Amino acid sequence: MRSNPMRAGVEKGEIQIGTWLTMVENPSVLRLMQAAGLDFARVDIEHTAFSIETIGRFAALARALDFPIAVRPPVANREWITRLLDAGVWNLHCPQVESAAHAAEIVSAAYYAPRGQRGMGGLGAGTDFETFDSVAEQCAAANREVLVTVMLETAAAFDDLDAIAAMDGIDALTIGPHDLAQNLGIFGHPDQARILDEKRELVLAAARKHGKTCAMLVSDAEQAKKWREAGALLLAYSTEAEVLRAGLRQAVERIKGTPAGRQS
Repeated sequence: MRSNPMRAGVEKGEIQIGTWLTMVENPSVLRLMQAAGLDFARVDIEHTAFSIETIGRFAALARALDFPIAVRPPVANREWITRLLDAGVWNLHCPQVESAAHAAEIVSAAYYAPRGQRGMGGLGAGTDFETFDSVAEQCAAANREVLVTVMLETAAAFDDLDAIAAMDGIDALTIGPHDLAQNLGIFGHPDQARILDEKRELVLAAARKHGKTCAMLVSDAEQAKKWREAGALLLAYSTEAEVLRAGLRQAVERIKGTPAGRQS
């Protein structure tokens, strides 16, 4: 079974830069991103129309290219985690994790015994269609490659931050900035950026304390530099839709010589 490049990079302390996939369904976009120098793609199925079949195609090509994808499911529960792992996804980006109890449920669903209680599937994409000498060997190999990131998106989640960060099986932590701002009642407030940065610092401190890493969403090179220097290893820059729109808009403005009009 192939190894997970994202986990390998985290274990080596290497910075990895990716972007969100929210629109493009053709798996060939992964090769484009790899050719552009990115290290991973993060596929969103919480806020998009991507199907599990689309995810399966992404996962198959990702493994063939050694270009990892992480997937954010609609809900971080046993059903979705099982389906994603069995489809060949190694890296789980789990939304709306509000408590240590929920984090424990994620770990249980993501790992085979003795670490968890992941559901036992048959021969498939999750094992690269390879067989092992024993079930124990197969489970151990799968457990070595899974990487779990949890998203803290509510004030309540920070009450359990230390317990979540300390938990075996939780590899990385991050915030969901927009949902967290909404939950805190600061969305659109002048202090939003400052307060969210304070939350990011809390997450980074908890990760350092317990030997975990952090993922951060960044919108420009300055933000990337700031959080990279603070210790975050998994940096997601923008989305493919935003990058495509910005690039086309800039090209149109240069060709026409005037600012492109806003369209609804």
